[in-house]
Amino acid sequence: MTIRWEAFLDQVQERGEYDTPRDADRAARVVLALLGAHLIGDVRAKLAARLPETFALILLNPLQAAEPLSPERFVRATAAWIDGATEKTAVWDIGAVLSTVADAAGDELMEAVLFQLPPGYDVLFGRPHPGHRP
Repeated sequence: MTIRWEAFLDQVQERGEYDTPRDADRAARVVLALLGAHLIGDVRAKLAARLPETFALILLNPLQAAEPLSPERFVRATAAWIDGATEKTAVWDIGAVLSTVADAAGDELMEAVLFQLPPGYDVLFGRPHPGHRP
């Protein structure tokens, strides 16, 4: 089931403690554009189907990545794309967006998503695997 745009943005805004929905929207757009470059095929399509249309289109038409970014480089890239962001605030932005994405995706789809990503992304999604410390 697809989550409504308002509900998705409300969750991101609450988790990121953003002052305005516009700030939450900006973070969601950047993080999803970067994430989309790392997912392929059915997994990306299934994840997009769980997101509001605006964000699904961003995920399906991502920024181009020459190679998969490690979680650390993903954080740096996010910080570079968000005006005034630092790596510390980017981690906060990523957590707010990706934890909301993970809730929308559900456990089974999240396993498939994490399988396509370099090790360490489970922590960015707020779903560290048991026994793994960041």
